[in-house]
Amino acid sequence: MPKLVNLTAHLLEQHGHDPTSRDLAAIINQVVFASKLISRDINKAGLADILGSTGQFNVQAEEVQKLDAHANQLLVELLSGWPRVRAIGSEEIDAIIDLPEHKNTGCYVIMLDPLDGSSNIDVNVSVGTIFSIFKIEPCARLTKKQYLLGGDWVTAAGYVLYGSSTMLVFSSGYGVHGFTLDPSIGEFLLSHPHLRFPDKSSVYSINEAYSPRWSEELRGYIDQAKTDRDVTGKPKKARYIGSLVSDFHRNLLTGGVYLYPGDAAAPQGKLRLMFEAIPMAFLAHQAGGRASDGRRPILELRPRELHQRTPLYIGDRREIAHLEKVLAGA
Repeated sequence: MPKLVNLTAHLLEQHGHDPTSRDLAAIINQVVFASKLISRDINKAGLADILGSTGQFNVQAEEVQKLDAHANQLLVELLSGWPRVRAIGSEEIDAIIDLPEHKNTGCYVIMLDPLDGSSNIDVNVSVGTIFSIFKIEPCARLTKKQYLLGGDWVTAAGYVLYGSSTMLVFSSGYGVHGFTLDPSIGEFLLSHPHLRFPDKSSVYSINEAYSPRWSEELRGYIDQAKTDRDVTGKPKKARYIGSLVSDFHRNLLTGGVYLYPGDAAAPQGKLRLMFEAIPMAFLAHQAGGRASDGRRPILELRPRELHQRTPLYIGDRREIAHLEKVLAGA
């Protein structure tokens, strides 16, 4: 491939060999088209009336931001018009959207977190879109419960980070690749091929304000991480943005782990298995990392509910394996 590669050329190289793969590439392009529109609108957030709350609450009793609703509408509208999409789930919608008109053609189920970290919108901190694509058999007669697919059904996943630049990071099973949007031509260009977690993990990302609620084992792990008794032989640095996409992205590039545990107030944590944990776990695995709920790999969990929550420990595989032992009391 030439040095200058746009997203379309990359998708054709990976998925141009058969019609089914081309369908997957087309769906990813729909997500990307929506992300360009979202990026445009985020960059006007201080000028247009798109900041603040809608005054409504989602199924998780969280206040819905105007950009949350806008991003959700764009993604659902663009994806539901594609005949290969059989169903769509979104963090902002109570129930899965079944598309019976696509029952003979639809072989993909899409799960979306339209705007991760949306509480940061009003203060101009990076936010993101998370997506995952699950492959099913066309003509399958599935109930909405049966659309709750585990990690072994994922065929592609990724996120779009809206920060100092807009960047797409995704995998369709051939490693993890990053593309940066050139706004002057409206194209995502390959900027970070074959992303892998660095060998050295020097950062931990966790909201330490919740430490009084943590287990004794987790508090011990964090206390040790701050000293030269850490497994790396020197203290780790604390870096926490409060946006899963942003924290994961930094750790993927520079080396680290992201931790959102269950605690005394929320035993199952607050992150959504379908919309956040599974897609990020797929990316972590493809980048040589590891994702766990503290006991089991995230990709081995079987969802029971659309909006099911889970603890999430994700990043450097050796560090996460060590943390699992610590949490087990080993």
